[in-house]
Amino acid sequence: MITAGDFRNGVTFEEDGNVLQVIEFQHVKPGKGAAFVRTKTKNVITGSVIEKSYNPTAKFPTAFIERKDMEYSYNDGDIYYFMDSETYEMTPVNASDLGDNFKFVKENMVCKVLSYKGKVFGVEPPTFVELVVTQTDPGFAGNTATNALKPATLETGAEIKVPLFIEEGELVQIDTRTGEYLGRA
Repeated sequence: MITAGDFRNGVTFEEDGNVLQVIEFQHVKPGKGAAFVRTKTKNVITGSVIEKSYNPTAKFPTAFIERKDMEYSYNDGDIYYFMDSETYEMTPVNASDLGDNFKFVKENMVCKVLSYKGKVFGVEPPTFVELVVTQTDPGFAGNTATNALKPATLETGAEIKVPLFIEEGELVQIDTRTGEYLGRA
């Protein structure tokens, strides 16, 4: 059991049959009246975000989210298959359960598959990935005075902004949380 007074970012708990994860929280002690905890929570199954206030002494059962390292194997239409490295079992995941940052994942990359009581509800790609630039405009000499960026297409089909000196065929490092270029790999 966890109390609302113990809420921290990332804590998961059950309320009314829903599994909620705390995104933001704030302990409020008004001049008049009782203290309360203002939260922004995300339903981990549906993805909806709810703002709600709780009494700091309110108790909730803790929800344990299983995060398992699995290797992305292939996709068949809207179904993506992940392989358990220990049992070699394939786990199908719907495209709707994948985040926007999944566009940086290529085959054979290890991702964290998130599940609650056996139901997969999300996939976390690695935080940093190295991908090859497959298409970009050539850089021009003399255009290096500013932090100018140009569009580039990566081997997974994702598009990002890269500095002018990056050429096709180069290996670049990307932060999958923000989709930003970090440097040459």
